[in-house]
Amino acid sequence: MGNPLTNKVAFVGGGQMAEAIIGGVLAGQVCSPELLWVTDPVPARCDRLKTQFAVRVGSDNRQAVAWADVVVLAVKPQAMAQVLGEIGGDLHRVLVISIAAGTTIQSITNQAGEARRIIRAMPNMPVLVREGITALSWTGAITEEDKEIAHVIFQAVGQVIPIEERLMDAVTGLSGSGPAYVFQAIEALADGGVKMGLPRQTAALLAAQTVLGAAKMVLESGDHPAKLKDRVASPGGTTIAGLHRLEEGRFRATLMAAVEAATKRSQELAR
Repeated sequence: MGNPLTNKVAFVGGGQMAEAIIGGVLAGQVCSPELLWVTDPVPARCDRLKTQFAVRVGSDNRQAVAWADVVVLAVKPQAMAQVLGEIGGDLHRVLVISIAAGTTIQSITNQAGEARRIIRAMPNMPVLVREGITALSWTGAITEEDKEIAHVIFQAVGQVIPIEERLMDAVTGLSGSGPAYVFQAIEALADGGVKMGLPRQTAALLAAQTVLGAAKMVLESGDHPAKLKDRVASPGGTTIAGLHRLEEGRFRATLMAAVEAATKRSQELAR
């Protein structure tokens, strides 16, 4: 997991993703509650975060930034300009980590010229169950200590991978949007089971656990997915018959096209 955090971290903007990360670092004992401050414009959400996590909360972004060593920008992309206009002048001395989708490091620099140490993070939805993956990119001003801080934060909710920022749109198309493709695949597998007579709840459990187990085999075995597939598909058996129908339906090509379409849309939104 890495060394425990001793830095004061302010989450500016709150939201579901920030809440998941906060829950992860606290559950993993990576950080103590007194080192966290969360701002959110909605008082009810502040109250809930305070009750749930015993962290400091409020709506004053500048006050939180002045207190912090690390600022996590968890605001919606459409609100980024307004928030940076408010706190941009206070970011010169802190590590800035942005989890705002489609917001480049350069755009943050342009709007908050005082920010020098900026890390861009792309976590995906499974961080909500601490099985996410987060891609990280950074500027040249980032230190090894800064990288370690970001790794420690996001390792609390899954895996972390460094990547060139120019590839972040492809990350969005694959791991960012990918959970939705998998949810749809699970739904379709379960529907197939129901069509063949299985009770709905049983079919959903079989489908979800099958996907979870298969993914774990890929991660833990180190084998290429095609090799694992061949281990399931015996000659003349049931699996190869099913795989043949997937090929007829252009299953692999369709998934590749989905990643491509989501990547292109991410590029459009960034512009």
